[in-house]
Amino acid sequence: MTLQLIPFIMLDGNAKEAILFYEGSLDAKVAFKQTFGEGPETVPEEAKERISHSVLKIGEAELFIADTFPDEPNQPGHRVQICITSPDMEKSKQFYDALQQGGQVITPLQEIYFSPAYGVITDKFGVTFQIFTRR
Repeated sequence: MTLQLIPFIMLDGNAKEAILFYEGSLDAKVAFKQTFGEGPETVPEEAKERISHSVLKIGEAELFIADTFPDEPNQPGHRVQICITSPDMEKSKQFYDALQQGGQVITPLQEIYFSPAYGVITDKFGVTFQIFTRR
C-alpha cells in the first residue's frame, strides 16, 4: 500500500444522513461503517448510534465520514480534516513531528485499537490532520 491523503468529514450526529446523501448525489458506495457502540470501548447511550468511522468509495477515491463524540466541539476549522494514511510507523512519526511544529497536538501519536500509531494535529495554518498507520 502507498501513502494516501484522504478527506475526512467530521459531523455532529448527522453522519448517517450525510452518508445517505453522498450515496445518492455522488454515487458513493459504503465500504465500511461502524458506530461508537459497535467498537470495543464502553460508550454512553447517546454515543452508541453515532458513526465512529465510515469509508465511502467514489470512483477510485475514498471519503471518510464520522460523527464527533457527544459534547465534543465541532468547530468550523475541524469539520473537514485530512487523514494521512501510511503503512509505515516511522513515516507516520515523521509526519506527526513535522506537522506539530508551530501547531497544536489534539491527540498524541499513540497505539489505539485500530492503529499502531494514530494522532491528530492542527498545523500552524489551522488545518487538522489525522495521522493513521495501517496494521
